[in-house]
Amino acid sequence: MTATPRRRRHDPLPPAGPERVAPPSPSTIDLHTHTTRSDGVMAPAALLAAAAAAGVRLLALTDHDTLAGYREVVATGAVPAGLTLVPGVEINAIVTRDLGLWEGELHILGFGMDAGDAAFEATLAAQRARRRERFERTVARLRELDLAIDGHILDVSASDDDAVGRPTVARALKEAGHAESVDDAFSRLLGWGKPGYVPRSGLGPVEAIEAIRAAGGLAVLAHFGEAPARVEVVRELADAGLGGLEVYYRSFDATTVFAVGEVASALGFVPTGGSDYHGDTSTYAEAHAGLWVPPEVGERLLEGLGPRWSTAASG
Repeated sequence: MTATPRRRRHDPLPPAGPERVAPPSPSTIDLHTHTTRSDGVMAPAALLAAAAAAGVRLLALTDHDTLAGYREVVATGAVPAGLTLVPGVEINAIVTRDLGLWEGELHILGFGMDAGDAAFEATLAAQRARRRERFERTVARLRELDLAIDGHILDVSASDDDAVGRPTVARALKEAGHAESVDDAFSRLLGWGKPGYVPRSGLGPVEAIEAIRAAGGLAVLAHFGEAPARVEVVRELADAGLGGLEVYYRSFDATTVFAVGEVASALGFVPTGGSDYHGDTSTYAEAHAGLWVPPEVGERLLEGLGPRWSTAASG
């Protein structure tokens, strides 16, 4: 089997040209977002407010390896009226076989987990610890390259609930004058094979799927535009318990949306979609303007999550 080319770090900017997906109306659904509790730039409450103002009525915070943002807004009553918030998470899962994947990873989204599940929280805490170790090794590597960012980053031990990542390093490189932008930092310094790259460690995709399911959640493969050409990979994950595929990803063109949707339909998967908003290149309103997730996607997701969520949607 010929490996597919390694793709660049995903950048959810809408594609230009006739293949761009033109939203027929403002999307009421966004099931892929990031906050300051992982590698986004907006605090959880601020992101919820921005999404609600843009017309979103079903939202998931899918911070990497943490449910802290979800717990925070629920505990403080910061969920806007009329907005259904689903607990979500994104796990960057390591693929040990050479499948020609970007950085050897598959990203697994989880929806509807029990936010109080102790075993799942322990799993995420271990993931966050590995993230902090990688973060510190990356900062040390950059220091050796005369690209120090000390003074431009926060103490990563400040909150064990937060999941640090390379975008935080990239922003610090920009602030320190070592990069022109976050994308520049990744393309020259932090991306796979670049001088500042440090390999990730952690869960594999099957382990991630199993952890999400054990906590009562639905496991979904994120932004895998290669799905139509790599159906065997998706089927293998389906056998492990994968239940959904991110079809309506904001950077997918119309052809990709259709093709990935065909795979989801053939496998009986729940389709999902979202902006993958981080905030480095646009406001949430600008990102939302290019997003289209059909209303029936939300209905299907909530039904798949069980009676509690389907009741919340109908209410």
